[in-house]
Amino acid sequence: MQTHPRKLVVIITEAALESVLVKDVQRLGAHGYTISDVRGGGRHGAREAAWEADRNIRMEVICDDSTAGAIAEHVRSQYAMNYATTLFVADIGVLRPEKF
Repeated sequence: MQTHPRKLVVIITEAALESVLVKDVQRLGAHGYTISDVRGGGRHGAREAAWEADRNIRMEVICDDSTAGAIAEHVRSQYAMNYATTLFVADIGVLRPEKF
């Protein structure tokens, strides 16, 4: 099986950012994204989604290296200081590179 290298950008943040993040990642070059509602806990306590302002999302974007860097830097500079945000980037291999 032959795979092609891409980056997986994962952003876990407050649901209030969903609509702006969608616009941001598209503007920065992503061809698509997946969003899930998530719950969890960490150093700053638990987010259990018991009410609207307590919801988190997980956005996943598969893209090339330069797009991943642009998205990561944008989220860090625009949102990470004021919103509960975790972001990580992983190297992955895809079967159909033209999709990403």
